[in-house]
Amino acid sequence: MQRKTFSEMNCSIARSLDEIGEWWTLLIVRECFLGTARFDQFQERLGIARNILTARLKRLIEIGVVEKVSLEVNGRREGYRLTAKGEELFPVLVALQQWGDKWAVGAGGPPIQMVEHTSGQPIGPVGPTSSNGRLLNYKDIRLEVGPGAGASTKQRITERNLAVLGVGESA
Repeated sequence: MQRKTFSEMNCSIARSLDEIGEWWTLLIVRECFLGTARFDQFQERLGIARNILTARLKRLIEIGVVEKVSLEVNGRREGYRLTAKGEELFPVLVALQQWGDKWAVGAGGPPIQMVEHTSGQPIGPVGPTSSNGRLLNYKDIRLEVGPGAGASTKQRITERNLAVLGVGESA
C-alpha cells in the first residue's frame, strides 16, 4: 500500500514529514547522533529488518540527510554519517526527547539525560525564544504571511491569529 505524500502540500511541516516523518527514519538519525555508523550496528541497535534499513538509508542519502563514507583508510568498509542537513535535525530530536521525557517516559525515568559537555549542566528546553532568550509558546507568537503563501494560507493565518491571539490581520 502506497502511503500518502505531502510533497504538494504548501506547508513546511508537511513537506518535512514527507522527507523525515517515518519513524525508522528519525531513529536512524538518532543513531547517527549516538555515533552509529555501520549498517550492522544500525540493524542490531534498532532491531530493524535489513530491507527496511536499506530503503531508509537509501532515502536519507537521496534527500541529503546522510552520506556514505569510508570507515577504513583503505576504503573497504563503508558507513554512514550525517551531512550538515542531517546535523540540523539535532534540535528536532532534542525537542522530541524532552517532550517524551515529560509525557511518555516509563516509571524509571528518562534513559538518557543531555548535559552540556563543558559545564555538566542539563541543557535547557528546546523551543522558540524571544530576542531576550525567554521560551515562547504558541500563544506568544503571531503568524505572518510568508512569500510562498497562497490564498488559503493567508485565510488560515488570519483565522488562527484571531482565535489564538484575538487579532485579525497579520501585522
